[in-house]
Amino acid sequence: MFVFLFFLLLQMTQGTEIENQTAVTEFFFSVFPDLEEGGLLFFIPLLVIYGFIITGNLVIFVVIRLDPALHNPMYFFISVLSFLEIWYTTTTIPKMLTNLISVQKTVSIAGCLLQMYFFHSLGISEGCLLTAMAIDRYVAICKPLHYPTIVTPRLCAQLTAGSCLCGFLLVLPEIVWISTLPFCGPNQIHQIFCDFTPVLNLACTDTSLIVIVDAIHAAEILASFLVIALSYIRVILVILSIPSVEGRHKAFSTCAAHIAVFLLFFGSVSLMYLRFSATYSVFWDTAIAITFVVLAPFLNPIIYSLRNKEMKEAIRKFLCPQK
Repeated sequence: MFVFLFFLLLQMTQGTEIENQTAVTEFFFSVFPDLEEGGLLFFIPLLVIYGFIITGNLVIFVVIRLDPALHNPMYFFISVLSFLEIWYTTTTIPKMLTNLISVQKTVSIAGCLLQMYFFHSLGISEGCLLTAMAIDRYVAICKPLHYPTIVTPRLCAQLTAGSCLCGFLLVLPEIVWISTLPFCGPNQIHQIFCDFTPVLNLACTDTSLIVIVDAIHAAEILASFLVIALSYIRVILVILSIPSVEGRHKAFSTCAAHIAVFLLFFGSVSLMYLRFSATYSVFWDTAIAITFVVLAPFLNPIIYSLRNKEMKEAIRKFLCPQK
């Protein structure tokens, strides 16, 4: 954070060199087709997917809150993840839907910065929460006798608050720095949402600081990935050492969904943000972005509802209550 504040002060003291140039007030998304060029063909399935994401995560959140049988740390974290997922997708997909059917596929600079801030803040919060969920499963499987005394409701609340605090504070200095940059044209964003690299490429000044930004992002992603991966590797080794087949199956069923979501989330994020100097075509950039903006949130409710017997039973009772 101190590095960002230093460069921010440096940027503010340099002044601007674009007095005779026209300042850009909005950005244009160039990757969306016009309505007459097939925009409606993308709009309808995306709208259905967005509706499913919101409904699925909302059902999971409400069911976990209402069913006393699901009042334990594992389901508490799942409910928080579902809640974050609702807002995570809402920062990008509604704007994407608007761009598919509107003539003006633009966004103001302030709107673009807000989208970047909330998208990355919620994404980092989810990554931190997935780390907390991995630690929870590690303690539950590897130290079952100490689990009730270690993973207390207070600790769960602290981990959740820490995840959100970490997410919303880490991105703030970077957004403040970008807000001080001059934009004088061109104004075309070759991506489906506002992201750091596409926006920084439009700045009319030196943005070599992006190398430091990329390094910080990579360190954050790799740190979370290593903690989660090591936790689940240890969990799998302990499960494989269980003598009975039934015991192994029961133990593995409690963390299978977590592992699937972890691989899906960090796999797509790594493709997008651990590329370093590698560049992709606009097509592959868009495809990768769709994977973690649309596909991953779409699959998460399916994974948590279909891979978990208790969750399926709770959802069935919620949707089809019996007298």
